[in-house]
Amino acid sequence: MIRKIIQIDENKCNGCGACAAACHEGAIGMVDGKARLLRDDYCDGLGDCLPTCPTGAISFIEREAAAYDAQAVQANMQQRRQLNAAAAGCPGSRLQRLQPVQETAASAAVQAASQLGQWPCQIKLVPVNAPYFAGAKLLIAADCSAYAYARMHDEFMRGKITLIGCPKLDNTDYSDKLTQIIQNNDIKSVTIVRMEVPCCGELEMAAKKALQASGKFIPWQVVTISVDGKILE
Repeated sequence: MIRKIIQIDENKCNGCGACAAACHEGAIGMVDGKARLLRDDYCDGLGDCLPTCPTGAISFIEREAAAYDAQAVQANMQQRRQLNAAAAGCPGSRLQRLQPVQETAASAAVQAASQLGQWPCQIKLVPVNAPYFAGAKLLIAADCSAYAYARMHDEFMRGKITLIGCPKLDNTDYSDKLTQIIQNNDIKSVTIVRMEVPCCGELEMAAKKALQASGKFIPWQVVTISVDGKILE
């Protein structure tokens, strides 16, 4: 049948996962870091996912598609609730058992030095006009990233001013404060280190909004870390 259904432009998708979280029916999922329409019959065509997309990657089209199947959606939602019961339904809190690399005698003998360049480091606590922001290379990192990525200090924190946060736990939008920090100080560059989980996309979005709102042209990059401690390309 011909009906209204969503279309996702993968070139515009930034992988934040906001649309997948907003799609209660489970029609949208994250595949290789991009949002995908997984099943036509799960999409009701109401567009709850549209307002959440920060890049305008989602639109409506009319095309041949399977009819919306409410029973299949209900069965899928029930299955998802059962699978995520231990994690309260949050992909970022899903229980996983990881296998860390075994420590060798040589690695145990190496004394690692902290590269934290200032205190405090929590986004909520740091002063907007702190003197260490003058000429700083700024690192905006997810709380979990330093625990997931073993070389966080040497590869990302060295020579930078580090700000950490978790929008999910802090239940706040950091964009206003980050905008003030970037606007009011001579920031040389911004590196955003986030985890691969969808909720961490809010940290990336807040940093990007701040860069845009600041009106400054500053070099920036986003690095995504997997839950098992790898840098994702």
